[in-house]
Amino acid sequence: MDSELIIRLLLMLVVANAVPVLLEMLLGERFAWPLDAGRRFVDGRRLFGAHKTVRGLLGAVAATTLIAPVAGLDHIYGALFGLLAMAGDLASSFIKRRADFAPGSTRPLLDQLPEACLPLWLLHAELGASLPDTASAVAAFIVIDLLLSRLYRAGQAGTR
Repeated sequence: MDSELIIRLLLMLVVANAVPVLLEMLLGERFAWPLDAGRRFVDGRRLFGAHKTVRGLLGAVAATTLIAPVAGLDHIYGALFGLLAMAGDLASSFIKRRADFAPGSTRPLLDQLPEACLPLWLLHAELGASLPDTASAVAAFIVIDLLLSRLYRAGQAGTR
């Protein structure tokens, strides 16, 4: 396994995941236009929910584009990585809405796997990642995301 590559992949995943949350913390509701524009699916529920915003999507793509050279990627692949990570995040949000989970609720693995696996799988050739490297990056991302989510929620509860 290539530990340097795993760290670079993890950096890309964490940046794509963290930037929308950081933007929400910094900007509050400013520029937080919902991606689904309030539209509802045939089941009557929102497509994604209010927390999936244009600001978060654009922020994640911009951040992964900027950080891509540090991770050994071209800017175009950095942007594509961020876009794919956010597509995975939207897929899990769509599933959570269909299952009628409360907005903002956590679902371990469902919250992390699509966001991590989609960019790593579709860009594996460009990333030069083997299956063990990819699996290690995904496993590390799950642990980091679960820990950071817990800290974030504890901080949110302390401000109420």
